[in-house]
Amino acid sequence: MSKISSIIAGTCPKCEKGPIFKYRGTIFLLKAPVMHERCPVCNYLFDKEPGYFLGAMYVSYALTVAEMIAVFIAFFAFVPLWVFFILITVIIILLSFFNFRLSRIIWIHLFQR
Repeated sequence: MSKISSIIAGTCPKCEKGPIFKYRGTIFLLKAPVMHERCPVCNYLFDKEPGYFLGAMYVSYALTVAEMIAVFIAFFAFVPLWVFFILITVIIILLSFFNFRLSRIIWIHLFQR
């Protein structure tokens, strides 16, 4: 369970103490999250090579699909179709920075060396 709690907390996969992302601003200001190059605690390198995070796009896509399925199940029967499409578009935009951050954290934890 410590791996899952480390992913949720956004901490280093090696020491599980140092944060992966610097927190400049909040998600409500729609600022992109900034990653540390290395873990501030154990000096673990997060970005292994050029193109390392290309696979994180697939994780982000999977997160977005899961979120949209949840929105579909929760709201489709209760709102008109045009409102439903607007709702999905707004939710995708609002969760994009969250998905960016979480997909990179999951990718780092999947391929820890």
